[in-house]
Amino acid sequence: MASRKNSAANDRRARIEAMRKAEVARERRSRFITIGVSGLVVAGLVGFGVYVLTKESDKKEQELAASKEPITGEKSWDAKKLGRNHVSKAVSYPEKPPVGGDHHNAWMNCERKVYKEPIANENAVHSLEHGAVWVTYNDKAPKAEVTKLEERVKKTSYSMISPVKDQPGAIMLTAWGKQLTVTTADDPRVGKFFTKYVQGPQTPEPGAACMSQLNGK
Repeated sequence: MASRKNSAANDRRARIEAMRKAEVARERRSRFITIGVSGLVVAGLVGFGVYVLTKESDKKEQELAASKEPITGEKSWDAKKLGRNHVSKAVSYPEKPPVGGDHHNAWMNCERKVYKEPIANENAVHSLEHGAVWVTYNDKAPKAEVTKLEERVKKTSYSMISPVKDQPGAIMLTAWGKQLTVTTADDPRVGKFFTKYVQGPQTPEPGAACMSQLNGK
């Protein structure tokens, strides 16, 4: 009788021990799986981070390279010879639209600004001094092309667009001492001009404000 009781007790202890070992094994497997999944997640995040940083670095390198390339058809003036005095009277500029020179104390708001009506040259030139790119068009510019340019301006700080009816080209892009004439918004030189001259090396006052002052119509 005692022998049967001892045997039953041993069997129970054996089952309990087997259950304990099985539980330990499950916990070990769970830890391995958790560690493995965590490692994959971390590796994925690190890999994604490296990818984003690499892509951003490549983008900056491309922009830097583009900023050094000459733009076909671009006209240049000696930025140092363009007047920079603040005046209160109208200025007679030799270029249409002007590429620099004496200007009014107040600048036009050039923070992604679309002007549907002509703006004062004297105020626009002050915006150029701050590093803005000024896109202008006359009646010969197709409406669809103007719309595309307006959308680009809306996405680009330090830029503005307005009509200039008596300018010689259908679509013109102007920065301080720089000017380019194109016929379509999709001309690849448009993107190059923005990349090169928005707050570019030609800017007399880089970092100066582009918002507030005059908002125009």
